[in-house]
Amino acid sequence: MNSADFTQPSGTLVSETWGEQTYLAFVPNPLPPEVGYDRALAYALAEASHKLGELSSLGRWVANPHLLINPFTREEAVLSSRIEGTQTDLLGLYAYEAGQLSQLDPRETPLSRNDARNDAREVHNYVQALNYGLEAMKKKPLTLNMLREMHRILLDGVRGGQAAPGEFRRIQNYIGGEVTGLLEARYVPPPTRELMPALDAFERYIHASSEEPALVRLAWLHYQFEAIHPFIDGNGRIGRLIITLLLIEWNLLPAPLLYLSAYIEKHRGAYYDLLLDVSRRSSWREWTLFFLQGIAIQADAAVNAARRLLDLQANWRGQVAQFGNSKTPSQVVDMLFESPIINAKLIVERFNVSQPTASTIINRLKAIGILIDYTPNTRSGWYVAAEVLPKDV
Repeated sequence: MNSADFTQPSGTLVSETWGEQTYLAFVPNPLPPEVGYDRALAYALAEASHKLGELSSLGRWVANPHLLINPFTREEAVLSSRIEGTQTDLLGLYAYEAGQLSQLDPRETPLSRNDARNDAREVHNYVQALNYGLEAMKKKPLTLNMLREMHRILLDGVRGGQAAPGEFRRIQNYIGGEVTGLLEARYVPPPTRELMPALDAFERYIHASSEEPALVRLAWLHYQFEAIHPFIDGNGRIGRLIITLLLIEWNLLPAPLLYLSAYIEKHRGAYYDLLLDVSRRSSWREWTLFFLQGIAIQADAAVNAARRLLDLQANWRGQVAQFGNSKTPSQVVDMLFESPIINAKLIVERFNVSQPTASTIINRLKAIGILIDYTPNTRSGWYVAAEVLPKDV
């Protein structure tokens, strides 16, 4: 890093040595910063709060929230992992979770089957890490130890698995400089001796009473976590999970229904530049505005996606009601929103019906267009409810 770039830093530049050379690292000041509000920021906060309130109301109204939680969670897992270079799509994740990735994915791909499986496991780990955090927060508020355990789950058996899963780093890391190395890095987070004091202050601010709006505090906390960069790998994904978990802990949402990865992926360059500008020039206003706009956009998108899924469920339930008095077809329809990949065996095991009954249900769902063959040119016995899946994920 070049000290000349830090014209009005939001922290302290410290000098460190690497071998016989000296480099600079950045230690962010403890939260909160001083940020003045103007009309644009006030409007963005009001819009984000309004859109998030709509999503929260819808989430509290849905009788079975898992109808939305499962698709939303997996879409986020794919998008958040994609930011880090993972290539699995949503259908690949569902196939992996069904234990059928190699059998169910005949599509041409630049990845080998082994690479595809590893990528799918990496995305699946993201789902598992989120689920762990949600369960742990039922017992106590979010803690650093929870983040460490989520990190362990995230990197279990995948790329980055050698990067001290579940442990805060004990070596210096950096961002950028992949070719030239640490001395030419775009950003160097706190050295290890400054790491735990920064993390302790981060944790205290999460639970401190504050007059600042919760969404503004969330923007600041996300920056702070990424600036501290406490893990060797996986900081971006853990940082995005923290957003979701705190929305629930602070009672802004009843369930994990909002994620920012789609917004971040679309505006990836601006996202990284704005984070860096906070460090270099204390550009808190610009970063907070960007974050609040993302909340509003993604909350609105989540409401629209939720309504689409609810309408789809109601439509399909109406169609299968014509099958007769059995409740199993409607239960299978609901199951498709948990996992849109299905076969007769899963129906038998889930609903304790006979193999012929399960096959009949599948054939009738195919006949009315709810299910299609997963592999049209082969008899795999697996089917997919393609309309459950969002486009381009």
